[in-house]
Amino acid sequence: MYSKLISTTELAAHLDDPSFVIVDVRHDLSEPETWGETQYRAAHIPGARFAHMEHDLAAPKTGKNGRHPLPSPENTAAFFGRLGIDESKQVVAYDSGGGMYAPRLWWMLRWLGHDAVAVLDGGIAKWTRERRPTTAEVPRVVAATFPIRRVEPTISAADVLASLADHSLTLVDARGAERFRGEVEPIDPVAGHIPGSVNRPYTENLEADGTFKQPDALRAEFSDVIGTAPPTTIVNTCGSGVSACHNLLAMELAGITGTKLYPGSWSEWSADPSRPVAKGSS
Repeated sequence: MYSKLISTTELAAHLDDPSFVIVDVRHDLSEPETWGETQYRAAHIPGARFAHMEHDLAAPKTGKNGRHPLPSPENTAAFFGRLGIDESKQVVAYDSGGGMYAPRLWWMLRWLGHDAVAVLDGGIAKWTRERRPTTAEVPRVVAATFPIRRVEPTISAADVLASLADHSLTLVDARGAERFRGEVEPIDPVAGHIPGSVNRPYTENLEADGTFKQPDALRAEFSDVIGTAPPTTIVNTCGSGVSACHNLLAMELAGITGTKLYPGSWSEWSADPSRPVAKGSS
């Protein structure tokens, strides 16, 4: 079972394996409705099916629940079933490279108890650099019944707010440093971060070629950010609960297991003007 990462070589050996379900999660925040599916229909890894970040991996927005609200477990399970995923399937998620989006699918499957899911290390960028096969053919998918084995707990805005006084949670923000400090905010209407958060841009989890750093390196770097905080008190945040999953995966690779996700993240937090906002490096 692949439960964190899978290499391009390993995936290539399983392209004809009926127990594998490959999912293309390419997305672009600047063209959220069309870019990912356009890329998928032009060329994708053979057998891959497409998951749309806005429609398949997020619930409708209300203006108060963030930019990528977490769907209900039942709706999520129904979508996974439409992808042909059941308890017997090994799932592989990939994006364009760098892994900003594929870990969201990785996390959502694990959220509902499906541990046989891995992110393609290096994404389709590494796959195509290695001249591995792609196709424009959309596969015929046989729907399945996806069982909800468990629903892992997540962190809410109320949980975060309640923790601020006693610092009972360690909030790790995956956004870029300038956004974290509140110097720029290209997406959300309010700049800054949740008070008490620490910053670990998700891009720092990667080598120059877009693959993940080795576990020892990740562990050392995360230790510099989170200190001795117990993993069960660590909460991953970002702009909308997407790139935070990248840090969550990197922590798992580093052996820092049991951390949680605040799905609403900054886009939900900052939508309520009564919630405190911090700027600067801390």
